[in-house]
Amino acid sequence: MDYPFGIGTGCFRSGFEIICDHATGTPTLAGTTQPVPVNLLSIKTAEARVMLPVAWECFKSSKKIYASSDGDVHFNRDDVYRISNTHNHLIVIGCNTLGYTQSQRSEGNGYYSYAYYTGCMSFCNNSDSAVDGACAGVGCCHVDIPPGLTNNNMAFEQYNHTSVLGFSPCDYAFLVDKDSYTFRTADLKMDTNTMMPVWLDWAIRDNMSCDEAKKKAESYACVSTNSECRDSSNGPGYVCNCSMGYQGNPYVADGCTDINECEHKEYPCRGICENTSGAYECKCPSGSHSADPFNIPCNPSFPLAAKVVTGTIGGLFIIAIVVFIFLLGKEKRKMKEFFRKNGGPIIEKVNKIKLFRKEELEPILKTSNRIGQGGFGEVYMGYLRDEIQPVAVKKPKIDVKLANQFANEVIIQSRVLHKNIVNLIGCCLEVDVPILVYEYVSNGSLDKVLHDNNRMPLDLDLRLQIAAQSAKGLAYMHSEITTPILHGDVKPANILLDEDFVPKISDFGTSRMITIEENYASTIVGNWGYMDPEYVQTGLYTSKSDVYSFGVVLLELITRKKVLDPDINNLLGNSLDTYTKKKKVIELVDPEISAKGTIGIFHSLAEIIVQCLNLDVDLRPEMADVAERLQFLLK
Repeated sequence: MDYPFGIGTGCFRSGFEIICDHATGTPTLAGTTQPVPVNLLSIKTAEARVMLPVAWECFKSSKKIYASSDGDVHFNRDDVYRISNTHNHLIVIGCNTLGYTQSQRSEGNGYYSYAYYTGCMSFCNNSDSAVDGACAGVGCCHVDIPPGLTNNNMAFEQYNHTSVLGFSPCDYAFLVDKDSYTFRTADLKMDTNTMMPVWLDWAIRDNMSCDEAKKKAESYACVSTNSECRDSSNGPGYVCNCSMGYQGNPYVADGCTDINECEHKEYPCRGICENTSGAYECKCPSGSHSADPFNIPCNPSFPLAAKVVTGTIGGLFIIAIVVFIFLLGKEKRKMKEFFRKNGGPIIEKVNKIKLFRKEELEPILKTSNRIGQGGFGEVYMGYLRDEIQPVAVKKPKIDVKLANQFANEVIIQSRVLHKNIVNLIGCCLEVDVPILVYEYVSNGSLDKVLHDNNRMPLDLDLRLQIAAQSAKGLAYMHSEITTPILHGDVKPANILLDEDFVPKISDFGTSRMITIEENYASTIVGNWGYMDPEYVQTGLYTSKSDVYSFGVVLLELITRKKVLDPDINNLLGNSLDTYTKKKKVIELVDPEISAKGTIGIFHSLAEIIVQCLNLDVDLRPEMADVAERLQFLLK
């Protein structure tokens, strides 16, 4: 740990002590009334990132507070920290509340205790007023903070809470990193033990400026030889930095060491680089020159022999250009052949499908833009020229045997227009394997939302909405278009969620899409955990096979367990119907939603799942019926 911070006597400057929380094994600030974890300490920027508790007050009746906390943990007893006004802002959450903080110094004008106060007011008309992601005064408000704040305690103005106790029993106020918090309506019932990331500005606060501190050598903190002092930008005091051309810790003797600029690309040199103390030199080698060797390449001073060689090289260069033009023409002919082979003459007649040139998509097809890959191919996210909406570009892996079906399948997919199905924007045919361009769906897959380590809360209504709308999309494919389509690989990874958690069915395109009339059962490649047992035995894929896979998805959605989880695997291996009769249905349900819904809803969901997973194909419902029943439960 870099001084002035440290653990143990003699290892830190006064006010900068760090201790270890043995319960969690994490570093924390010393002298606090409860552990304050430290996530980051930066000597270079004089910043620290810590976790601070929220302030709150909870009501039993309209104005009766039964418990509260102002959030203060006395993390700044030695006054070395200031709340960063550039990185943080103040958030107030609740219905009918005003939360605020103050400067923590008795510098008021006599009537008010402090030099300044800052806060905001949040109001709700009813339980539907607040909206996820919106923090502008309805259920949530935020305000920038001034420099100089020394602590995090909060206060509230009390208002009548009679009409909001059911959905907003508490008020909250807290400081938080601007980039680390997004309001969710579930936060109206936030855990009162919640802690938020907050940036702190620290400095050597001896009530002296740099000029004053330099005169007192015994306490001056910038002790490294190649260091310099800078007055603090937030509050009194100063901070130390290594001088230009040096790096390290200016707070310890000989802590700033020379940077070898010749080893770092950010220091330009087009000639021969030589490192010096605190700087570097850039010279041209013997026999060459440059007006500015730092930025302009060194040019040789050519003798006659060199000119002859240069002429020869020039001739070879011209030959290379001719060869390049020949190869370029060959490449263009190759691209035209790919266009024809991939059905370009047919697809270009389809008005709803845009044909992209290869060079239009190349800026997106970079490794840094890749957002997914697997057996299906690779997916990239980026922006088309002059467009503000992102797109998803897919390089699929298509079996050579199916290449001749590509044009017909793209035409079929162009007719699939539904809010719960990912929209195909266009394709590029000038490559061996056609590239597809889809609308970008921002929240990723249902599989990621359900099972990521940092998974977000999903209430019962949201899960029912996802299930009902996903079923609508599949029902549309099965029965509401001229040429019915079977998906063939229904699973959470192929259900994408947009910013409002509206589901969109994906990955049913060119390589896997089949029509019921032509019955291309051999083209379907399913995922074993979701695959219809009847299809495995007979090789015949029907719309009821999609229904079976959706039943597994629905089971995963209400249990929040993967299909390969032993509990679900046992359910699928045995009779789910028998299991639900012997045990309470509530035992299957994710605890996050089991207490929020009625037992009747879960019985109805279990009944739908049992019917979808029926081994007798004829006894499974149609997808349209499943969608209708889920929509009824949602209402």
